[in-house]
Parts: sequence; C-alpha cells; structure tokens
Amino acid sequence: MRLLCTNDDGIDAIGLSRLVEAATPLGEITVVAPDREQSATSHSLTLHHPIRPISRGERRFQVDGTPTDCVMLAVEALMPERPDFVLSGINHGQNMGEDVLYSGTVAAAMEGLSLGIPSLAFSFAGGDLRADVSMLGDQIDVLRDLLKRVLALAPFPVDTLLNINIPPLRGADIKGVRLTRLGRRVYSDSLTPMQDPWGRQIYWIGGGSIAWTGEENSDFRAVQEGYISITPLHLDLTHHAMLESSESWWPQL
Repeated sequence: MRLLCTNDDGIDAIGLSRLVEAATPLGEITVVAPDREQSATSHSLTLHHPIRPISRGERRFQVDGTPTDCVMLAVEALMPERPDFVLSGINHGQNMGEDVLYSGTVAAAMEGLSLGIPSLAFSFAGGDLRADVSMLGDQIDVLRDLLKRVLALAPFPVDTLLNINIPPLRGADIKGVRLTRLGRRVYSDSLTPMQDPWGRQIYWIGGGSIAWTGEENSDFRAVQEGYISITPLHLDLTHHAMLESSESWWPQL
C-alpha cells in the first residue's frame, strides 16, 4: 500500500513525524510537505512563481509551497505511482466546524480527493504544543489501530474525505470513535488593533475566544467527551435542501 503523508505545519513538525510513525507499518510512506508552516492557507495554489521540491531523504521532500501544492506535486511528479491514500496531519490544533474552510490540513486531503484518491485529515485538538508532544507520542498505538480500520474499509466512501479530530488525552483515556457532523464555532475578539512603528493603524488576526454550538452528534462534542471524532466531508457545497425547496423562496416566472 502506498501512502502519501503531508501537512500544513511544515516538514519538521512533530505531528507529521507521529503520523509517519503510526503509518509506517501499514505501507510504503512518501512524505511531501511544506518547508515552513502554512496554517490557514486553505486550498490555495502557488501560481505566481515556480515551486521547488528538495529531497530530505528517500521518498521525503520539502516544498516551498502550500499543502495543496504538495499533494499535486507528489501525485503528478514525485511519486512513480499514485498513492492509495493521502494522509494529512497531524495538525497541532483542532480542525472542527468552520475551521475546515481555512485549514491547510483539510485542504491537502481535499486535493487528494479531487485527484480521485481516498484521503484523511488528522488534527490533535490540544492547544499547548509542549503537552501535545508527549500526548501525541502516547497515542501512536491508538492512531495506528484507527488507521488499520479506516484503510481497510472496502469500499472506501466515494467522493468523501474523513476529517479526524483526536482529543487531548493519553491513549488509554480515549473512549472510542464517534461519527460526527460539523459543529459551529464563533470567534470573539479575534482582531487585535495596534500601531506600527510609524503610528499607522494595523490589525493582527488571531487569538480571542471560541464558543462552540451544535447538535449532540457534533464534532466538538465528541472531542469534549473524550472520543475521536470522524466527520465525512465532500467537495459538493450545493445546498441540496434549498435547491429542492426552491418553490418556497425563488420567484416562479
């Protein structure tokens, strides 16, 4: 089995190394990842300058581009054969609710899906990187068992990627796996106004507080309760219910 591993935190990120460690017994691993952090780049492509892959060892490349660039380059140029799966992550931080619209981790899996390859995005829903390093290492066996189950799905869900969020717990304390839907998150005070050295107004995006809402089967509820959340996602953004009920809101001509 050929597995392509990538991420948005950069090729030296601890989450990527943990993902590779968990996946290595399951197949032949190729790593193609950004040369630096590319968080919140979403599904962006590098169009205005060439991208350069640099070898970091056997079947391991760093790329001066986005996570989407990495998957496209791996599949169409760097790998002699197409991968059977794209594995993206493990992201340092959650990717739940509307986070999936911004996430480079999820976008890499989406690019795999758009190329016709079954894809998974992994995120660790913790906030303190120093704690994450210890916990991520303690979760290797749990993650490997989950990978075995998912990669053995036959058939794998068509036109679907799996967005997986892992709770910030020791492996033995994780209660299990739940299939979930996206919750909703609202950021408050995420813009910090300040001035540059010349007194001009600037803003820093980030920080603030997060409030979550959603039904009982929401991703954030599963993680809060100690479960791994698996949310099936697809590329079709059509609001099918509104399309089917168009007679109630669209004027008939």
